[in-house]
Amino acid sequence: QVQLVESGGGLVQPGGSLRLSCAASGSIFSLGTMAWYRQAPGKERELVAAITTRDSRNYADSVKGRFTISRDNAKSTVYLQMNSLKPEDTAVYYCKLSITTETNYWGQGTQVTVSS
Repeated sequence: QVQLVESGGGLVQPGGSLRLSCAASGSIFSLGTMAWYRQAPGKERELVAAITTRDSRNYADSVKGRFTISRDNAKSTVYLQMNSLKPEDTAVYYCKLSITTETNYWGQGTQVTVSS
């Protein structure tokens, strides 16, 4: 059974930075695409960024140039560096490991609040 544990969320002022981490248990981390999603109150969960096993990255338009996703397979960890944060980035952030289209694992989420 794979477990994903996010950390690094918190309260930050507009323009500030946070770095989220998602650590995976088990030995299959390196076999899957890792992604960060977020869900704001009253909104649907949306893809923020993803990174494949070959380090190909894609980002939501709203975060391009501000967020960077990376992965460390040796540590079974994916990161999301978030810079120039805006109030509209406030959400619960979830990481997801996708092994196949049918086999996906989610973390429990970490709250990010951007407010002065």
